Amino acid sequence: MRLKVEARLAYHMPQQADVLLAIEGAQMPEQRLVNDLLTVRGTEPLRTVPGDDGIGRRTWATAQGDFLAEYHGTFDVERGARSLIGLPVSARPDLPAHVIPYLWPSRFCQSDRFVSFVAREFGDFDGGAKIDAMAQWIRRNIDYRLGASHGTTSAVDSFVAREGVCRDFSHVMAAFARAAGIPARLVSAYAWQLDPPDFHAVVDVWLDDGWHLVDASGLAPVEGLVRVAVGRDATDISFMTIFGYAELVSQEVCVTCLTADTVDSPPLEN
Repeated sequence: MRLKVEARLAYHMPQQADVLLAIEGAQMPEQRLVNDLLTVRGTEPLRTVPGDDGIGRRTWATAQGDFLAEYHGTFDVERGARSLIGLPVSARPDLPAHVIPYLWPSRFCQSDRFVSFVAREFGDFDGGAKIDAMAQWIRRNIDYRLGASHGTTSAVDSFVAREGVCRDFSHVMAAFARAAGIPARLVSAYAWQLDPPDFHAVVDVWLDDGWHLVDASGLAPVEGLVRVAVGRDATDISFMTIFGYAELVSQEVCVTCLTADTVDSPPLEN
């Protein structure tokens, strides 16, 4: 399907602050970039750097006063709704170097705290079936609730509270997978049919010698996701990191399917 993604971030910086943006969709084999444009106003000259694992890129800016970042991109996404069941776990000695770090605990995905629980709850499943069982458990046992978490909420916090938003669902999913010896990384994405529209956090799991998307929240179909950035946890995939103080003015995200005979959300107004 052809997806058009749009984002507008308006902030006010009372004092000079460095800003790291990660809002540009990534060029990847299963999501081909047709065209895109990032414009940033109210800053000094921009500098771009590659994203983690060579996926996407980040943009540095230094801003003071009114700040506006707008992104428009069109992508051809060729990713079916493939079942994970039946996909095998790759042997650890065969893992590529860039995949190995996603076996380890991180600040917000304390997988070492879930080893006993995962073995007891999901020990009867193998490979992709284990990942599918984990995602179903999360959907059944954790409530999606806006405002239920904050920037320092971890997988353990969300597991105990049994509530959270997409980043929290993804932290728990990644922690479960890593506890079972399956590499997992957090993914920020634009999501078709997500309601309300926003930046979305999902998980990539390494099965059968490749990455496979999992949305533990079940809020958006994986065939309608456009990856933006990947990393160990939410720290690495934030769409906007501000080194200083900023006041939110407005923030909008829109994802439209351009496939013939499809009616979707209206574009953002200029």
